Amino acid sequence: MLSPDVVAFVRAALPAAPARVLEIGAGDGELAGVLREGGYDVLAIDPAGAAPGVQQVALNDVDVPAASFHGAVAVVSLHHVEPLAQSFQRLADLVRPGGVLVVDEFAVERFDERAARWLLGQWAAVGREASEDAPGLVAALREHIHPVSLLTEALARDFALGEPVRGPYLHRWNLPPGLRCAEEDLIAAGAVPATGARFVAVRR
Repeated sequence: MLSPDVVAFVRAALPAAPARVLEIGAGDGELAGVLREGGYDVLAIDPAGAAPGVQQVALNDVDVPAASFHGAVAVVSLHHVEPLAQSFQRLADLVRPGGVLVVDEFAVERFDERAARWLLGQWAAVGREASEDAPGLVAALREHIHPVSLLTEALARDFALGEPVRGPYLHRWNLPPGLRCAEEDLIAAGAVPATGARFVAVRR
């Protein structure tokens, strides 16, 4: 389910409608639909599937003219992008100078065993089985997901990046609504790390 705070963050960062926007890793197309209802012209892409209104294509293979977009949005998707350098070069080609890239990410480098234990406990409470214990989950995710530091390093070649804003993320991970405040309290107490990262970058 699309979180209202994600929608608010994206809308606040994008240029005004009817700007043309590229959504990277659009999934089921829910965010693209919300943006289209708001007057945006959205090209939604995702290599993993073809939901209505979403083109089944990888970022590196998007076939439109350079500088086609006023902005781009990536909600928990850049950490899967491959090949990374070539894909980010293509992204830079697609976004016109002065255009924005709006990023909402899972900071896997901050995901530790404390976070994994809390997440696994919440999953168990709703009857979801996990294939790994806490150390195994941490290792599996760190092996397969790009850290935010790598993403920002690769983007910095063509984009001016704002400092990532850290916050809660785990409550969005296949859990029932209402756990955001609990996660925020744990972060404030130092019991779990802030594994969400949001930033806005501007195409040079």
